[in-house]
Amino acid sequence: MKAKKINPKKALRLVWAGMFMLISFYSNAQLKGGHILGSSGLQSGTQAPANKLSLYVPGYIYSASSLRDSNGDKALANPDLNMFLTGVGANYVSDFKILGANYGATVLVAFASNTIQGSYIDSKSDFAFTDMLVQPVQLGWHNKRADFVFSYQMYLPTGKYEFGGSNNSGLGMFMNEFSAGTTLFFNDKKTFHFSVLAAYEINSKKKGTDIKTGDILSIEGGLGKTFYCMNAEKTAPKGILNTGLIYYLQYKVSDDKIPLGSLIVLEPDKDRIGGLGAEVNYLHIGCMTSAGFRWIGEVSAVNRFQGNTFFITLAHVFSFSKK
Repeated sequence: MKAKKINPKKALRLVWAGMFMLISFYSNAQLKGGHILGSSGLQSGTQAPANKLSLYVPGYIYSASSLRDSNGDKALANPDLNMFLTGVGANYVSDFKILGANYGATVLVAFASNTIQGSYIDSKSDFAFTDMLVQPVQLGWHNKRADFVFSYQMYLPTGKYEFGGSNNSGLGMFMNEFSAGTTLFFNDKKTFHFSVLAAYEINSKKKGTDIKTGDILSIEGGLGKTFYCMNAEKTAPKGILNTGLIYYLQYKVSDDKIPLGSLIVLEPDKDRIGGLGAEVNYLHIGCMTSAGFRWIGEVSAVNRFQGNTFFITLAHVFSFSKK
């Protein structure tokens, strides 16, 4: 039996066809950053009071209802993708001053399932240890009609990541993020407020690759009202209720870098998203325990998933004040 000869021209056409298919796949791809949208809302530009340690448990649920293309149209309806994240975090604010601001720090050890790596339908993974958040610098200023915050945080690539893996729980990259924001108060009692917090994320190359996620700008905040729930004698508040409208925006500022071989470097179109929703949170002063709930419905997605974000937070506050 004679061996079948391979037509060089046909083989070359097959190679080029494969390359174009790969290029087409990556040119529509968008890589995700570490910033969790919805983690900030009402009074996002306000630091917690000094001499307080807060231990908290977040619950983040993201349900994708569609995948949007570069025109904002539905590329896929009902992708059946739901991401879940939870963990244990701690935030401490001291009375130590830097440039007139109170110094604080935060750490979050988290676990996630169906970690979204980008705009891929197969972004599904088991519930596992994911990337860790460390915020070594948090500065807060408090004025009569406005609060200000500045912070630096990093996302450590502690979650499992393998290039091309189908069960990654982390993003496989070191992420630096700088944020600054303010909360404006419209009355002397500081019960009517508007906040905005902007965060800029800079990413390293993914582990073992030359793939690099573009820089990401995230903006979050809200317009709200604070109510003091008085005790039966109406002599002191027993709780503090915060409620209002919240929003977020996110933009890919620079292009993703996805090398193919040694000659081709693709820069996919940048993605963006907006969202509007509501928040309610309550602090029981007697036991210094709080519970909060946020919901944001996303709109105007481009080159990414669009859906609904739910954020639930339970926290207990320990006071180290001398009074």
